[in-house]
Amino acid sequence: MVINGNEVPWLTIIGWGESGTKGLTAASREALARAEVVFGARRHLRLLEPLSTDLNADLKTDLKTDLQDKLREWPVPFADGIPQLLAERGRCVVVLASGDPFWFGAGTSIVGHLEPQEWQALPSPSTFSLAASRLGWPIQDCTCLGLHAKPLTRVRPYLQPGRRLLVLARDGDAVAELARWVYQFGFADSTLTVLEALGGEHERVRTFTAAATLPNDIAHPVAVALEVAGEGPALPLASGLSDDFFEHDGQITKQAIRAMTLAALAPKPGERLWDIGTGSGSIAIEWLLAHPDNQAVGVEQNASRAARAAHNASQLGVDWLTIIEGSALDALAKAPPPDAVFIGGGLSQALLEALWQQLPAGTRLVANAVTLESEALLAHWHQQAGGELLRLELASAAPLGTRRGWKASYPIVQWRCSR
Repeated sequence: MVINGNEVPWLTIIGWGESGTKGLTAASREALARAEVVFGARRHLRLLEPLSTDLNADLKTDLKTDLQDKLREWPVPFADGIPQLLAERGRCVVVLASGDPFWFGAGTSIVGHLEPQEWQALPSPSTFSLAASRLGWPIQDCTCLGLHAKPLTRVRPYLQPGRRLLVLARDGDAVAELARWVYQFGFADSTLTVLEALGGEHERVRTFTAAATLPNDIAHPVAVALEVAGEGPALPLASGLSDDFFEHDGQITKQAIRAMTLAALAPKPGERLWDIGTGSGSIAIEWLLAHPDNQAVGVEQNASRAARAAHNASQLGVDWLTIIEGSALDALAKAPPPDAVFIGGGLSQALLEALWQQLPAGTRLVANAVTLESEALLAHWHQQAGGELLRLELASAAPLGTRRGWKASYPIVQWRCSR
């Protein structure tokens, strides 16, 4: 699109705040003045007032007469608005997006459908920046979470005493739910500062404890600044959480073996795990806790264990664990390819053969065996395919009459290899 002899993108994404047009930069005001179509959420459009006409002569626009004809309310769900936006390609179009469109904003969802030369973005201060500025918090030391459309239990891994969190919430009910989770997880002494309509004429900042009864007049848009305090328990950062963090029926890879297994699986950011025979989900959950971009698929034949694994994942803040109920041979044909595979249950010759045919080259595989039959199977595959074969033996001190002695656990044979 050519304007004043210059090639410019047809779409401009403008960062929008509660101050409306008053808070726009000169570049944003000019883009809005030129716009033939303006998309925005209802709360954005209600703040859109006619621009003053103190612009360059060729940009002067009287929005008083034609503003309403330009407006398009972005529908819910968000994805439904993409075809409407693309239908306006070739016209001068503005999309109003909250604050910084590329920090938990709409920008990423939009530009994924466009070529780089088709769009430009003019951000405004994000809600995180506004909240940190109100409180005097160094934003580089804060954890910023956009949970307005995600389960609030995702806050769980970040509940560490002394830590500061900035959380975007959906509405007042979500703020109350967040306080309940913080209290339930053992951090009742935490302080929640509720920040509403930051930057606008209805801005309000109030502080409560997680144990307090919150008022019922908290209004959207809202953010919560959380200073974590309390007895915990906080989630350790090292692999091998205490077994007490997981609900289970005994089918769980115990803490010490789990730590060694995760070290062998070696999770890296953005990787996907297949956890076969997931049981309580402990391996897959710790894989996800290693990095927020990681993915995991847990396969479990037992329905109650599958449900328990999903519950554990939610309670530990990694609700995006995918659980497939059924046999591994059937389930994995439908799953996206992994970077690593753990076999904690259901080990068989047929499963290993199927994995060897299906897995991409370079996939890491770790299998644990406790029975003589499973040990023999892993020994055979180690001889054929290489890798490492380890025997892990643990013993713990236990009463022995009036004294103490070592009580040995069943040894674990572990095969580690690369496809």
